[in-house]
Order: sequence, then structure tokens, then C-alpha cells
Amino acid sequence: MPQFDLVTALILIVAVMGGGLGLVAYLTLGERKVSAWIQDRVGPNRVGPFGLLQPLADGGKFFLKEEVIPAHVDRIFYVLAPAVGVITALLALAVVPVGGATPPPDPAPTVAAFDQAQADYRSKLNLVIAPGIDVGVLYVFALGSLAVYGVILAGWSANNKYSLLGAMRSSAQIISYEIPLGMAVLGVFLIVGSLNLERIAAWQETHTWWLVFFQPLAALLFMISAYAEGSRLPFDLPEAEQELVGGFHTEYSSMKLGLLLMTEFIHLITAGFMMSILFLGGWSLFGLENVSADPTVTAVLKAGILLTKMFLYCVFALIVRWTIPRFRFDQLMNLAWKVMIPLGLANVVCVVVALQFGAPLWVLTAASAGLFLVAGCIAVRAAGSITNPKRAVRKLPPGMPVGVTYAGR
Repeated sequence: MPQFDLVTALILIVAVMGGGLGLVAYLTLGERKVSAWIQDRVGPNRVGPFGLLQPLADGGKFFLKEEVIPAHVDRIFYVLAPAVGVITALLALAVVPVGGATPPPDPAPTVAAFDQAQADYRSKLNLVIAPGIDVGVLYVFALGSLAVYGVILAGWSANNKYSLLGAMRSSAQIISYEIPLGMAVLGVFLIVGSLNLERIAAWQETHTWWLVFFQPLAALLFMISAYAEGSRLPFDLPEAEQELVGGFHTEYSSMKLGLLLMTEFIHLITAGFMMSILFLGGWSLFGLENVSADPTVTAVLKAGILLTKMFLYCVFALIVRWTIPRFRFDQLMNLAWKVMIPLGLANVVCVVVALQFGAPLWVLTAASAGLFLVAGCIAVRAAGSITNPKRAVRKLPPGMPVGVTYAGR
């Protein structure tokens, strides 16, 4: 086990929490800028140069607003719900590397060799709050699942029908999309042979090729499931403004509302780190990370590469939010249970067969492309294309104007 260093751990906690919350603030500004760019507007530009101080103004407004607690809510759970959401989201970052890290050593044949490997491992700098956790991926998924309790508590304690409907939608959505999320990473576990995040990133650094080249379908399933788990548009059904006013946070205001909104962006940052480490090579960039022999320069390069990948993932999520319209709830469930879960299961079967017969990993790339093509053909045959959808068209009941029809099943 790695040696616990209190000073290093405290520095990393302050850096990760401070950097993460600062990034959350500027992601809100980025989202408004991206939406303005897509809608041909100017966007926020009044506070500071180019509007860069807008997050500070928004944060100050949240802090200075009056704390209103409606009389009809359950006060204990109403106040507790935002804290549960933020704490569980932040705790997930504890095992996620934010820079270069060394995987824990494998078992050695002798005690002396084992002690030497452990001593070497403890001398390395690991930019992760809790290094060497062999179930790191499971830890992140478990805390991601706990975040739904914050949403359910917020919806139930508000004593409001819109809040309750939003909470029920959120619980169904998160439970449904946890299955394809888990299936998407099963192939990675089988190829690498570990659940340790540092070991998965180190495997890609050693083998040069990132896992997204061998598991493109799994990467796509993981990204879509992560959007749904974080309730990002087009999966923001729990707070659909046009249908549920504000969903589970209808009755919230001031800093409590700010904490609930902050949770969504913390999930986005965590998903960006996980996507980068599991599929995009972690801190490696085809050898660029090792161009310098200076360990300090190498550590900075690795941290910069990993943070850049995470940031680009977040920017892509912002663009997706303002590009794709929101799904209906039945479409959301159909996508999870009829498309993503069968595809995830088929992908795992392909990985098992390839590893069992010792086939090269590039076979999995062809298998992913084949599965994607077959799923597309089945979808077009069953439901038609976007320009020519197959929908049953039936006449309206008697008494309605002649010739009027409607689409439905």
C-alpha cells in the first residue's frame, strides 16, 4: 500500500477542490458563451473584460440572496439534499488522477523484491488524493449512484408535484443508464485486467494505442451514459423546464439552488477525467509526455495533457447541450433498454471471444464497427430514417373533421 503523507494529501485536496470548483464557475460562463455563439447572440460581456468576471458576480448573487425555506417543505431533508448531492459528487474525485501517477507494483517472488518495489513506489509522486485503490472505478460508480439520493430527497422534501415528478424521472433515468455505463467499461477491465485507474492509464501509455481505438463503441456508450447520469441535455428530463417548471429544484433558491446546479458540473468534470483515463490514454499523448528527462517537466506535461483532454470533453458536452433537442421520456428509456444495453452486452461478448482465442485487439475495432452498422440497419428497418420515419397513421375517432389523421402506435 502507498505510504500516507498528510501534507501531500492536504495539498492535493485543496488543489483538486479549489481547481474543480473554479472550473465549475467558468464552465457556467462557458455554457452561456457557447449558447450565445450557437444562437448568434453576444452572451454575457458586461462584468469584467469579455465577461470573464461574470462567475464571480453570479457567485456573489447566490451568497447574498435571502435564504427562503417555504413553509410546506420538510425542512431537514430540504436543507440536506443539496449537501448530499455536492458531497457525493466531490468525493468521487478522491481516486481520480489529475496528473501522472504510478500504478502500484505487482506481487514479487520474494519478500525482499516486494519491499524494494514498495519502496520505489512510495518514492514516486502520484497526483491523486487516494492512490493505489484497486477498485477505483467501482468507487466512482458507487458514489455516482449515491448522488441520486440528493435528487430524490430534494424532490420529495419539497412537497411539490413538479419536484416529485422530476425526482422520480431522475431515479428511473440513473438506474437505467447505470447498466450500459457499467457494460461499457467491462471490455476495458478485461483487456487491462484491472479496476485501478492508474494501471488502466499506464497500460495505454505502455501500449501506445489508446483503448478508444480498440473499444470505440464502448467509448460512445460510456459518453452517452455519462451524459444521462449527469442529467445533461438532451437527457435533462428531471428538470425539464417546459414540462416540470424546474423539476426537483423548483422550490429551491439562493445558495441551495447554486449547490444543486453545481452538482451537475462536478459530475461533468468527473466524467471528463474518467473518459480521458479509460479510453483516451490518460496522461499519455503518443510519447509527448516523456520528451523531457526532467521529472518536474514530465509531471507538468502529464498533468497538462490529462487536464486538456478533460477540458475538451467538457467543451464538447457544452456544444452537445445546445445542439441536440431534449428526448421524450419514452425515447430516453427506449434508448437505454432497447439500444444501449444490447449493444453493450454484444460488445462484452466480442471482447471475451477475442481474448479467449488470442485474437489481436484490432479485431475488436472491426467488431465495434460491425455492431454499430448492424444496430443502425435494424433501427432504420424498424423505425425508418430521420427523413422517412415509419409511424402508424390512424384516422381520428368519428366526429372529427374528415381527412384529419394523426400519427401514433
